[in-house]
Amino acid sequence: MMEGIVLPVIDGDEAARLVRALGKHRYVAGRLIVVHALAIAAADPDDAWARELLATPGLDLGSRDERLFASVDEERLAHVLGAFWGGDAASRAAVHERLASWLERAGLPFPDSFEAASPFDESAEDEMFPVLVDAGWELLRLAELDPQRHAGAIGAYGDAITFESARFEEENAVPPRAPYVQELPALGANELLRGVDPSGALVDRLHLFVEGEPIYQDYVTRGVLRAAKLSTA
Repeated sequence: MMEGIVLPVIDGDEAARLVRALGKHRYVAGRLIVVHALAIAAADPDDAWARELLATPGLDLGSRDERLFASVDEERLAHVLGAFWGGDAASRAAVHERLASWLERAGLPFPDSFEAASPFDESAEDEMFPVLVDAGWELLRLAELDPQRHAGAIGAYGDAITFESARFEEENAVPPRAPYVQELPALGANELLRGVDPSGALVDRLHLFVEGEPIYQDYVTRGVLRAAKLSTA
């Protein structure tokens, strides 16, 4: 079952630091970070992939065509979030105007047409279209941890018996345990365009959604926040 952890992220610069930290620690087993071409084109109008793709004859920009999504790394995602939520007011406004223009060309709704939903409202995710940013990370399982390389997480259990017990339960669970994951909330036009106020502050706190071994997840999350130079209080 997924648990939402409130993140001490207050602006776009901190969100970018968080994203970089989520992908750099030694417990990452895999990642799936997908960004829509419209978001990339708005954040960086000189991006060659987005520019070429969006000029493709016959491509329906308002569809669910898989070609509209790019699998990216943390650095590219950090750049996109920083462009929409960070920097100064003028640079943010230019990025927002470009996305608004692309939404209009694609025949997609503007956030003003669904004002009843606040940005980052989890209950609105099922109706979100298009999803412009979707990012998640899979962690190593306890059985995959190396005693030297991953001594920190193992030590978080307090003693060897407690860790070995947790690992035994993981390995013998029926049905098998789901992957241990960390996910950011899905972000649509509402979040990218209305997620910060005029001062550049996020209008609501971000959540990190995690699943699997609470001691392990707590240790990794605290490490991520320290690496991103965010408060762990």
